[in-house]
Amino acid sequence: MKHILLAFLMISQFAVAQHKKQVDTTSTQELAEIFITANRTATLRKKTPVAISKLNAKTINETKATAVYEIVNKTPGVLMVNLGNEQHMMAIRQPMTTNAYYLYLEDGLPIRPMGIFNHNALLEINQFNLQSIEVVKGPVSSLYGPEAVGGAVNFISLKPGLNPEFKFGIQADNFGFRRIQAAGGATIGKIGFHLAGISSLQTHSWMKNSDYNKDNLNARMDYNISPSTRLISNTMYGKYYSQMSGTVNEDSFYNRTYNSTSDFTYRKSDALRTRLTLEHDWKDNSASFLTAYFRDNKLGQNPTYRIKWSATSNPTTATGEINSNNFKSYGLLGQHTQKFDLLNAKLVAGALYDYSPVTYWAYRVDLKAILNSEAATPTVDHYEILAERPDIRISDYTADIYNKAAYAQFNFNPIDEVVVTLGGRYDNMKVTYNNAIDLSTGTKIYDKATFKAGMNYNPLETAGFYVNYSQGFAPPGITSIFTPKSGTGGTTGVAAEFYYNLKPATFENYEVGGWLNLLENKLNLNYAFYYMEGKNELLSVKLEDNTTDYRSAGETRHKGVEFGANYTPSKQFNFRLGGTYAQHTFIDFLVSNKPSDPVQNLNGKEMPAAPRWSRNSEISYYPNWLPKFRAAIEWQHVGSYYQNQINTVKYAGYDLFNARVGYQWKAFEFYGNIMNLTDKLYAYNVSRTNTSGAVPTYTAAAPRTFVFGIQYHFSLKK
Repeated sequence: MKHILLAFLMISQFAVAQHKKQVDTTSTQELAEIFITANRTATLRKKTPVAISKLNAKTINETKATAVYEIVNKTPGVLMVNLGNEQHMMAIRQPMTTNAYYLYLEDGLPIRPMGIFNHNALLEINQFNLQSIEVVKGPVSSLYGPEAVGGAVNFISLKPGLNPEFKFGIQADNFGFRRIQAAGGATIGKIGFHLAGISSLQTHSWMKNSDYNKDNLNARMDYNISPSTRLISNTMYGKYYSQMSGTVNEDSFYNRTYNSTSDFTYRKSDALRTRLTLEHDWKDNSASFLTAYFRDNKLGQNPTYRIKWSATSNPTTATGEINSNNFKSYGLLGQHTQKFDLLNAKLVAGALYDYSPVTYWAYRVDLKAILNSEAATPTVDHYEILAERPDIRISDYTADIYNKAAYAQFNFNPIDEVVVTLGGRYDNMKVTYNNAIDLSTGTKIYDKATFKAGMNYNPLETAGFYVNYSQGFAPPGITSIFTPKSGTGGTTGVAAEFYYNLKPATFENYEVGGWLNLLENKLNLNYAFYYMEGKNELLSVKLEDNTTDYRSAGETRHKGVEFGANYTPSKQFNFRLGGTYAQHTFIDFLVSNKPSDPVQNLNGKEMPAAPRWSRNSEISYYPNWLPKFRAAIEWQHVGSYYQNQINTVKYAGYDLFNARVGYQWKAFEFYGNIMNLTDKLYAYNVSRTNTSGAVPTYTAAAPRTFVFGIQYHFSLKK
């Protein structure tokens, strides 16, 4: 990290020496109204027939987040669930889940290729390199492809500034968290560059066995070949290692002892992404770009969620798993945008080719379960490793994933107040595999054409409405395909069966929404009503021994309303409210815990981990009597939800308060955050199996936490 900081200082000094006066004419108001993600091009909100939210640079900078979920949760209709050390689940028009029903993008390009398990892809995001975050809610498969079912989250990185600038900060809390972060860049003649790096370390936290460290470096260079042609290079490299403390039992949760049952579980990532984009603006009101990209990821785990233990069968023994998932990607993405004078029309069309070879292996770990002697029923105090068993393979496969896609979107104005949008995409994912467990080889193909149609009606400058129909498509991840079914094994003497016949999930979404600006733009309101049906949705059934069985539900239903409000009565105050009321229901889903158990009909029951209410509100204060000071109180509400699929037990949910203050003195900013201001005892997630008498497991949340930081910002403007 010292070398990174030294490089930043040298670059800044060089930029100052070479600085030339340039003028930025982009207004703050224009930026606030323009979105990129919904249409793949810069588009005004009133021409966008979807529910979309934008977290701007001001919000990101004032949040001073230690993890990205603190920022994303400010989005109406979004609940990003912290699983510790930047691991997470997501809930956007879906229950809280780790399923690949969300597409995570970095500057419009997926962070992971289709078919590769992506729910922890945000471990690779550098929070110090964000210009804004755009969240599209609902399916956007017709533009961005499969997995964009619940929505898409696009992290838009910082661009080289016109003026030389450099910022450096340190951050720490009272539970052993420390971070160093630095960024800097400038534009010198035709070349602009920007670097951003972070180095995070967590030790001796409130939760035992939860240390982690993360290092990220992002580098961007823009070469303005001519006023109409640009060459842009983006590279990210990151390393991550975290102990996996996992869940805690009920006694540990309510006694606030927060004892992890294992001190050997971990997750690690070694990630490289690089891309080169050539952009050109044509004379006939059109533009094109071509992006070549490369990914290289090495993901390793000894995960807590793979530990198998039964309270009724050999309770003093258990098994775990060590696995490795490594892939590379080679891809091309091309897009052309053409505007027409007739009906003020615009066409966006593009194509994608991605080749991603994958290797995956997993082997068994034999464990000893040390039971809690004081518990009335058998519960585990902690596990100890007896032996690693690389000779007992659970999974072992190689696969080549070929993703091909073509898409187009057309919008036009039949009359001045109306914008009509039509879009479609065809995706073809071919997987050729070699499974060393059952000695099988083969090819699987998942393909689908998805469509969307929408219309905006803007009768006033201060009000707009839209209607939208969109389709979503999500093939099963190849990791789930090659995970042995419950009760089978690898080289354990039990023949392994796999989920070769899992079907792609498909979704149809209908929504109507709008926005309203009142009181001379001091009050901004937005809303969306949606109804989405899913077929063959991939669901996880948690079995008694903590194993997971994958099932495709015949049909699910997701419906709700998302709402947001922002009120700025004066320069001193800002009030923000956002949230959702939703219902997620099984329509056609039969389940049994094992073949000998009776089949249970869950039709009409609510999906677990699906709170009906979730809200995030904030009051910010910028006093006239103390310029450059800020203070804010944030309120996060998560309503009650069922812990299991058979709807027998609920978790009450929680209300969380956070406080933030900051003060700018010359080039220095001093700030402090108090997370969980009232020291609330709560859990991010509570779950249990469908079996009678099952005990819950708690993903415990942190007690009151004090975060302190200082940041230095140097900028040469003239």
